[in-house]
Amino acid sequence: MTTRRAIWTGAISFGLVNIPVSLHTATGETGLDFDWLDKRTMDLVGYKRINKRTGQEIETDNIVKGIAYEKGKYVVISEEEIKQALPRSTQTIEIESFVSASEIPLGYYERPYYLVPAQTAVKAFTLLREALIGTNRVGLSRVVIHSKQHLAAVLPEGPVLVL
Repeated sequence: MTTRRAIWTGAISFGLVNIPVSLHTATGETGLDFDWLDKRTMDLVGYKRINKRTGQEIETDNIVKGIAYEKGKYVVISEEEIKQALPRSTQTIEIESFVSASEIPLGYYERPYYLVPAQTAVKAFTLLREALIGTNRVGLSRVVIHSKQHLAAVLPEGPVLVL
């Protein structure tokens, strides 16, 4: 379970409780990851940035990000504006409430992650897991992973907690 590299480190938090944890993918990719290669030299092949109207290659300095508001018309968004719009990462899985496990339909669960406690937090982690098992509850939470905020459920699964 913990042989995979952590994709996130932070803490489970509720009230005054703070439990340091790391997040690990619970499922692996089953597909192959192919690279494009120059068959003559076996060098990796990259992507050129091409203007779709003119066919000309564009230097990276001349590329901006934009959002179409109608066909062919765009609003340009700066990197600073993008940063400001992203949710702030607090490195915290903030449990907002505890609900009965049966209140969340299985269709809402998407991708499972294992939560692994820091060495200093094993006791608190175990207490949380046992409390969730004993009450048949899950912790409804919010967490920012890879610049995106997610609604999540912290739930016991055997000897571990799953997000």
